[in-house]
Amino acid sequence: MNDARQNILSRLRANRVQATTVPAVYAKPLGWDHERRIAEFTRCMQAVRGEVHRIARSDWVDWINREMSARGLRQPLVGRSTIAEQFAAGAAAGFKLTRYDRPIEAWKTDLFEQIDFSVTGTVAGLAETGTLVLWPDTDEPRLMSLVPPLHIAILEADRLYENFPALIQAQDWASGMPTNALLISGPSKTADIEQTLAFGIHGPKALITLIVE
Repeated sequence: MNDARQNILSRLRANRVQATTVPAVYAKPLGWDHERRIAEFTRCMQAVRGEVHRIARSDWVDWINREMSARGLRQPLVGRSTIAEQFAAGAAAGFKLTRYDRPIEAWKTDLFEQIDFSVTGTVAGLAETGTLVLWPDTDEPRLMSLVPPLHIAILEADRLYENFPALIQAQDWASGMPTNALLISGPSKTADIEQTLAFGIHGPKALITLIVE
């Protein structure tokens, strides 16, 4: 019995996979310049029905006013961030602006039934996968990007990185990880067992990214 046991253990040790050295910092450099990052982000986002528009920093509020009015959407939701203040200051007179400034229990019905679209900022964008990165907090709670039928995200062009490793290194996440990070690649989507893709089942039916520069 002991000989058989030793033979088995010997074979297991001989076939053991050797551990590889983990790099101190994982990186996947692609060598993409500013225009290539924007082009790749746009291509990936549009492939899953996300809208992407390049807007001058001074024009994004006017763009939302014009486009949302044309689409018949007049009940925006904003938080208490810098983005919220900029939009509130220039929002169209015909909008019924709502602020996310109280506990959700006090106005849950309005959020789910009345809001047409939300406007939030972003931490970054990832060009390789067409992904937005958000850090929800008390100024812009997570439900702002999960509940309204349309989510409009403002992305600074200089915060569009090649991929997730580039973002983590550039923003030094190792020294201060978020308690909650959202990675958003297009509108809400799901597929059933027959692999039929459906949009807007458990989140926004539409996503607009405004790349401001």
